[in-house]
Amino acid sequence: MTSEYQSIAKRVFDIEAEAILHLKNLLDAQFDGSVEAILNTQGRVVICGMGKSGLIGKKIMATFASTGTPCFFMHPGEAFHGDLGMVSPKDVFLALSNSGETEEVIRLLPFLKDNGNVVISMTGRPESTLAKNSDYHLNIAVPQEACPHQLAPTSSTTATLVMGDALAVALMEARNFQPHQFARFHPGGSLGRKLLTRVKHEMKASNLPMISADASMTKVIHSMNEGRLGLCIVDQGKGIITDGDLRRHMEKDPAGLMSKTAADIMMSNPKTVSAEARLSEAEELMNQYKITSLLVKDNDQLVGVIQIYDLNA
Repeated sequence: MTSEYQSIAKRVFDIEAEAILHLKNLLDAQFDGSVEAILNTQGRVVICGMGKSGLIGKKIMATFASTGTPCFFMHPGEAFHGDLGMVSPKDVFLALSNSGETEEVIRLLPFLKDNGNVVISMTGRPESTLAKNSDYHLNIAVPQEACPHQLAPTSSTTATLVMGDALAVALMEARNFQPHQFARFHPGGSLGRKLLTRVKHEMKASNLPMISADASMTKVIHSMNEGRLGLCIVDQGKGIITDGDLRRHMEKDPAGLMSKTAADIMMSNPKTVSAEARLSEAEELMNQYKITSLLVKDNDQLVGVIQIYDLNA
């Protein structure tokens, strides 16, 4: 049975989903003009909003910045007390105000006009002061707020955020923005780490479990346990034995396994990767061959082991 609280949540989801879909009907050539204005600027995008619109503006700013659109957020109150000095005539000014009548934002318009800035606004009222005094206006009107009293910005802030995402994605695709560029701005994130970090930085290089081809199964098992990598390296990389290989041979010939040598069960010519390769290349190889480990070579010399667990650490 659905609880009362879950019913409220579902109602909110429905109302805000309807608000987002409603934006499709409001989209027009003003959106195209906004994208082109940002693409053509030699400056940055300055995003400005008060209260809840300001909070959404900061998120839009973060998305723009990480996807190839230089920008910064400016609080309208601070702008009126000196921060407007940071606005270059080449900058595009993106103003957010659901009512389009936010005083702190409106009073910046004379400066922006005199400064020669292109002004893009997002409001829910095309007839508002801000909308009428913008070069481009993006309509973010919503049928209703999710707030039952129609007071707290809910659907309207969601609509603003989604319109900002639409701008960011349109700009990304227009610029052919690629994952490696995204990674450059996110070196600490998982994607950035995989695309920028080299295998040599993450590989295991010391105390590798090395054995000779004529090693006994007792030696193989001991070396594998000591190495804690779930594998043994045979003759400096000519072969490899994994714990999976051991299990398969044990199931196939449990009585005869202990009489075999490493050469009898090893996989010859194991897959390798260069120490200078990026982690993303190592991951691609592991996925391609459905394996969890690669031997690492530097100038054809074995120098380490990289495992799938190292990529996702």
